[in-house]
Amino acid sequence: MAGLVGEFEVKLDAKGRFLFPSGLRKQISPASIRDFMLNKGFEDCLTLYPLPEWEKVSVKLSKMNLFVPKNRMFYRLFHQGAKLVSLDNAGRILVPTTHMERVGLQQDVMLIAYNDRIEIWDKQKYFDLIEANMADFADLANDVMGDSDDSE
Repeated sequence: MAGLVGEFEVKLDAKGRFLFPSGLRKQISPASIRDFMLNKGFEDCLTLYPLPEWEKVSVKLSKMNLFVPKNRMFYRLFHQGAKLVSLDNAGRILVPTTHMERVGLQQDVMLIAYNDRIEIWDKQKYFDLIEANMADFADLANDVMGDSDDSE
């Protein structure tokens, strides 16, 4: 997978399901499109990993030294609430109620795809976060990318 990209607005139905957007479906290999790992994300969102991408993260995490207290705590927090979810026959994903409550998902939801994952945000929370950080975007770009070497 070259890297997921895009913002997609979806609606949760009364059961907590959303239709997986065709624009995202086209970016994921057919062999990987059915099963996902749903997890608590950073900030106030959920993260959806195509299962092969979750497996790559798991391999990386399995190399952590779990005798180090910080590593154990990160491992616990990262995996806390992780749940295997699958597309149903109608192309929907069910977000469990506990996960929706954990991050305050309402009916209007944003899917934010980047790299190997898809973040699931309450629409208003997502736009509030973006708006609050937009003024600092140039400084953030300098901090994150200012020393990057373009020769690679």
